[in-house]
Amino acid sequence: MRGRKILITGGTGQVARPVAEALAERNEVWCIGRFGTPGVERELAARGITTRQWDMADGADLAGAGLPTDFTHVLHSAVHRGEDGDFNAAAEINAVAAGRLMTHCRTAEAFLHVSTGALYKRQTLEHAYTEDDPVDGSAEWLPAYPAGKLAAEGAVRAFARVLGLPTTIARLNIAYGPGSYGGVPMLYFREMLAGRPIAVPLEGQNWFSPLHTDDLVAQVPPLWAAASVPATVVNWGGDQSVGITDCIRHLEELTGVTAHLVPSEVTRETYRFDPALRRRLTGPCTVDWRDGIERTLRELHPQHIGDARRAAAKG
Repeated sequence: MRGRKILITGGTGQVARPVAEALAERNEVWCIGRFGTPGVERELAARGITTRQWDMADGADLAGAGLPTDFTHVLHSAVHRGEDGDFNAAAEINAVAAGRLMTHCRTAEAFLHVSTGALYKRQTLEHAYTEDDPVDGSAEWLPAYPAGKLAAEGAVRAFARVLGLPTTIARLNIAYGPGSYGGVPMLYFREMLAGRPIAVPLEGQNWFSPLHTDDLVAQVPPLWAAASVPATVVNWGGDQSVGITDCIRHLEELTGVTAHLVPSEVTRETYRFDPALRRRLTGPCTVDWRDGIERTLRELHPQHIGDARRAAAKG
């Protein structure tokens, strides 16, 4: 993409920041958010990105915050996760913020809303979810989160039709890579370093479809190109299905750090995606998950990546 005017919310996160920084090389990019991390606005400005303060929960007028309306493309990644367990607040904040944002940017060529696979109704651990599978917005590990996402999807579908705004709703799987905190695999690795137990299912393992930053960034323009009225809904994950336990064992092999897996009735549920529709829209992924995990470790935890191999060589 070249010469476009792009608005991104949640621009400091695992998903949106790499996209913002990549697109800023050839486009005018704006990011809005709370920017709670000290110095992050200066870092974005150094990449040529314009920032404005925006809190999804306060209902502030976007025009009053000095935000123009002539964006050609919008990526809405910001989310109120509902970690306090307040379902009503999660639904209200996420749905209203999406509606306000779409109304403000109603002349855009395309609006991309980042949703989540966590809203699917749980079937078997190995089930490959398609876009037509039933949803229920329920997750024991973070109950209000998928409910808020489901409410936001309803608002986005409605405003796409009412405003005639071409929209794509991309239900994200697990994004990972060297940007930000590294994604869920690196969260597990930090648990391993701390010696804390990691909950796994009583039988089998959770499966997921990891999406590396390189592929995620490359797929944003095609997802904008797929925007339509009514909204296009697509599962946004990688081409490969990976067991969480297998992923953790791979982390062990690469680093020599032992994971303490504890069978539990409640785990951080993940979902395996059928990638067929997404592949038709974006083309195939390019990063193998094993290579992606190793590259991420080398960037974020370089002191650990060679430990296992050095130990094996000494042995």
